[in-house]
Amino acid sequence: MNNYKNRLQEIVTKLIADSEKLRRYSLVLFIIFVGLVYGFLVLRINTLSNQKPTEEAINKQVKAAKIPRIDKSVVKQLESLEDNSVNVQTLFNQARSNPFQ
Repeated sequence: MNNYKNRLQEIVTKLIADSEKLRRYSLVLFIIFVGLVYGFLVLRINTLSNQKPTEEAINKQVKAAKIPRIDKSVVKQLESLEDNSVNVQTLFNQARSNPFQ
């Protein structure tokens, strides 16, 4: 039992002596630690931002989204109205040539 106490005291004494030596370099060690954490975070963010979604995730998202569908009969009716009206033809032609006007 006495041997363990002595051994424990030796270890504590060495740790205190070593901590005094490390205290001089504590700022440098802290800066290195922060740099390593920062570097790890940058690499992790880079890998996650460049990750492509899987086909399954894309299909799931497309199925969940409400994509408006235009009936083909409505498209044909609009095209026939465009063919019959000169004013509508000019509007469509203007919009096709300059959509920002």
